Amino acid sequence: MFEKIYILWLRQLKRYWRSKPRIIGSLGQPLLFLLALGYGMGSVFQQAGQGNYLDFLAPGIIGMSIIFTAIFSGIEIIWDRQFGFLKEVLVAPMSRLEIMIGHTLGGATVAFFQGVVVLLISMAVGFKPYWAGVLPALGIMFLAALLFAAFGVAIASRLNDMQGFQLIMNFLIMPLFFLSGALFPLQGAPKTLSIIAAADPLSYGVDALRGLLAGTYYYGLGVDVAALAGATVLSVAVGSYLFSKIQI
Repeated sequence: MFEKIYILWLRQLKRYWRSKPRIIGSLGQPLLFLLALGYGMGSVFQQAGQGNYLDFLAPGIIGMSIIFTAIFSGIEIIWDRQFGFLKEVLVAPMSRLEIMIGHTLGGATVAFFQGVVVLLISMAVGFKPYWAGVLPALGIMFLAALLFAAFGVAIASRLNDMQGFQLIMNFLIMPLFFLSGALFPLQGAPKTLSIIAAADPLSYGVDALRGLLAGTYYYGLGVDVAALAGATVLSVAVGSYLFSKIQI
């Protein structure tokens, strides 16, 4: 079982590593946010008494990089379906659950790696994390990557064309990102916005990263980990069920 999952996981990593333009292009948006917002809004944030905006922003941009990469890894299922590879995999002597887990772990690992690269870029442009929190932050990053990779697989299992997947994902990703508190503090936010943010799983990932790396929590680490773990279990369960019903 583990050997079959490993092979599918390794295939995901090789596809990512061989696509150098994809690697470079996926770093453009996080870098733009860090430089344009981190320095452009820094003085305003500081005048409001909130401290260094780059230290506040960097965990949110790391979360953004992870969710974009993880969810869009699901598009490879549609790609494999259109080119016939998925059909060959489904008739192989392995269960659909193993296929789904292998693909999800591969997408999560790629998204995790992307998050680590953005963390290093953030440090290069001036972000100063608490070193004691870096190791547990890596665990939070992988948990968030696993959550959204499974979510991407769940959506891709119900779609047949890449254009539709991209439209739906953009429709879902942008609200998840902007309403997670990645760009602005949730303290003092309107009650309606706070309720929406509490229903957004990315909010807990960003809050955990911000607490571990910058020392500022909104929900608390225990709540963040519990919410992320629960959402991940639910996402993997739903993704596994929907993938088991996939039609070729």
